[in-house]
Amino acid sequence: MGRVVFAQNLMKHSDEYREFFSYVAQSPMPQFWVDYDLGFSSWEKVVSDLAAYRSVSEEYASDMLTLSIGRQRTIPQTAALIADLKAAGYKLYVLSNMSKEFIEYLRRQEVYAAFDGEVISCEEGFVKPMPEIYDVLIGRFSLDASRTMFIDDRAENVYMGEQKGITGFHFNRDDYDKSCAELREILL
Repeated sequence: MGRVVFAQNLMKHSDEYREFFSYVAQSPMPQFWVDYDLGFSSWEKVVSDLAAYRSVSEEYASDMLTLSIGRQRTIPQTAALIADLKAAGYKLYVLSNMSKEFIEYLRRQEVYAAFDGEVISCEEGFVKPMPEIYDVLIGRFSLDASRTMFIDDRAENVYMGEQKGITGFHFNRDDYDKSCAELREILL
């Protein structure tokens, strides 16, 4: 979901804000954030961990996280592609590394209603690229892996899906237009 369906326009934010959340682009992510996406950490724990990681107060870390959730916006190019895929009869599923607070916010966004099902890391206890989370997706929705495409902005996540027999597409989070045009050419 992140940086494929939803994103923030970081150019609209301060250098301080961009630097504070720069770890999100790291690969691998810091373990405290992985634990949060796994559902192993509470809001209070991730705030404490983030405050320690960034050497700031817990109040500041909490404020920044709250701000980050509310700044998630639907990517218009992806939303248009999702609508066209639904109109063409495709079944669409969410497979996302996401914490409870973030997914609760995203589920309220209009585009989210287009999805036919979901597998969210904080509810499963697995994160991409752990192979088990792909198994949950395939099993829960009785998907034929050979007829399934997995779209993600992280190469390691796409690679693991391919190891499960799923066709992978590495979404370029820096060029939504190009990625959506390529997907249209493949799928529509």
